[in-house]
Amino acid sequence: MQWQTPHQPEGARPAAVQEPDLDKVEAAFVDGFIAAPDPTSFLRLARIPFEMTVDGTSLKLLRVEIDALTDVGSLTPHLGGGTFRYDPLPSNFISRRRRLRFIYFDGAALRPLSYADLYGIQPPASTEATAVG
Repeated sequence: MQWQTPHQPEGARPAAVQEPDLDKVEAAFVDGFIAAPDPTSFLRLARIPFEMTVDGTSLKLLRVEIDALTDVGSLTPHLGGGTFRYDPLPSNFISRRRRLRFIYFDGAALRPLSYADLYGIQPPASTEATAVG
């Protein structure tokens, strides 16, 4: 059997980089960011760009959002889809997760980006001279 990558429409933006265990790296980032006494330095160490240009648009980082989500119920549509059935979930089916977003401003609107969106974006090379001595 041969695996094939489907072709994207002309001009489509490539999907975010799929890296093994990126979800675990993101979870470690969330834990570290929450515990960091200096969030700005933590972002620098994690190589999260404060300013960048994407598709010719200048983006400025304004906020890091970490949401805690807990699913406590489920919906099942009835046949025909006009109504649904609601069921509270038993404790062993409750799921908890965190959502991480980086909120950038593009000059006109807020643009939320995920960790996967930022993964692989290289920060611009520093123009500062490094003293050796």
